[in-house]
Amino acid sequence: MTLTLQELAVICDATVQGNAASIITGAADIKSAVSQQLTVLSDVRYAKYLSDCAASACIVKEGAVPENAPPHLTLLICSDPEISYIKAVNALHPAKQYPAFISPQTAIAASAQLATTAYIGAFVSIGEDCMVGEASVILNGAVIGNHVKIGRNCCIHPQVVIYDHTEIGDNVTIHAGTVIGADGFGYKNRKDQHIKVPHVGNVIIHDHVEIGANTCIDRGAFGATVIGAGTKIDNNVQIGHNNIIGKNVIICGQTGISGSCTIEDNAILAGSAGIADHVTIGHHAVIMARSGISNDVAPCTQVFGSPAKERKTAWKELAALGKLPELLKTIKVLEQRIQELEYATKN
Repeated sequence: MTLTLQELAVICDATVQGNAASIITGAADIKSAVSQQLTVLSDVRYAKYLSDCAASACIVKEGAVPENAPPHLTLLICSDPEISYIKAVNALHPAKQYPAFISPQTAIAASAQLATTAYIGAFVSIGEDCMVGEASVILNGAVIGNHVKIGRNCCIHPQVVIYDHTEIGDNVTIHAGTVIGADGFGYKNRKDQHIKVPHVGNVIIHDHVEIGANTCIDRGAFGATVIGAGTKIDNNVQIGHNNIIGKNVIICGQTGISGSCTIEDNAILAGSAGIADHVTIGHHAVIMARSGISNDVAPCTQVFGSPAKERKTAWKELAALGKLPELLKTIKVLEQRIQELEYATKN
């Protein structure tokens, strides 16, 4: 998409300082942007790159206009550079639009109900009694089981597998390779044998959820695994059976959540966090990267480590641990000195 800076300023809620008639054809970061591209300065740490920036325009925060901007660089001044830049990128690089279409290379059950505006790509399989809503897109090779409901404006990327009875709301995106609704990892050991617990529940995904690539969300054993509205899940995440994930939760890559946990609204689970079963993470709590959680976490707290502790306490312990080699040397010196004093006293 090609836009003038004046047109972008309207889209971005910004004012132009410089040549409003300049043509912009794309967006890039401040270090790699070239002529006819737009960039953004949202972090003062990157201000040092501005003087050599080859972009035609840069979005900056009002009240913090940089002094080292080169003469050729037009500034778009706004109150929130990050959000303005997102609006600009969406305008310059609009998402691909899919027309109403059903590929002849599909396997769709006669009882499935597909909206007339849906797009169904090649080699898609859709089972009995499924429903696909208006303007939803199911891309090549996706497999949809039986009795699955998919709402409006959803995008199911290639090779996604959605098991029976899954319910998906509106405006949901599921990226390639993800599996929704497989059996949970539940067994009972009797006489040294693992007896499988039947999983007859389902998965319910509410509106405006995005799920990254190669993520697995297991169905409930008896009941539902629930993903709340607005929640964003990264790539390579494992969510076990019967978890209840609240609204607007962030779950970063390689996180593993065992079964029957409750993650309350607006919690953040950073990368590689591990959550034991039957744990509750309070609302607005932050589980820092690579933390191991075996007990409930209170709302609005930050924890770190394995086993996780309150963030400041954990960092103090880590700092003390880093001093341990020097402390051991000091102890050896003191032990030697005590031995010398004891010897001198006896003699």
